[in-house]
Amino acid sequence: MEGLGLARFNALTRDDNLAVLLRCCGSRRWAERVAAHRPYPDLESLLAASDEACYDLNPAELDEALAEESLSPQPLVGARGPGTLAAHTALRAAHAEYERRFRHVFVICLDGYRDDELLDQVLSALRTRLNNEADEERAVTADELRRLARGRLRRLMAAVG
Repeated sequence: MEGLGLARFNALTRDDNLAVLLRCCGSRRWAERVAAHRPYPDLESLLAASDEACYDLNPAELDEALAEESLSPQPLVGARGPGTLAAHTALRAAHAEYERRFRHVFVICLDGYRDDELLDQVLSALRTRLNNEADEERAVTADELRRLARGRLRRLMAAVG
């Protein structure tokens, strides 16, 4: 439903609005909070409401949102060429170690990176974040989830032309 646009988003029924929002962030409370403030006058107001709702997620709600994220690392677009197979093998191993250590999926917002930078960014972030203490990683994960929700909302609101 990319390119829905803000006007159509604001006009959706509550149930349809929640369904759309839950594709941006899997926390029911987040979706309900964002939906409750409609209609939004502009994209920035919607993104601000999304951020505020993300900042207020409690641990159980964060777990709910993380449970809706992909459980298996997807091959990264644009990651081709020499060493790619080895890099993807390293990526799968790092994801498995991350999930074992922190008991949830690894999430990262890659908005703004070129396709040829994605694999390096993910591997670098995984290596760095595996050194975090559990509480520190929880905060990083929550912020990455917030950034993912923002990017998904931004793409969703892109006006169809």
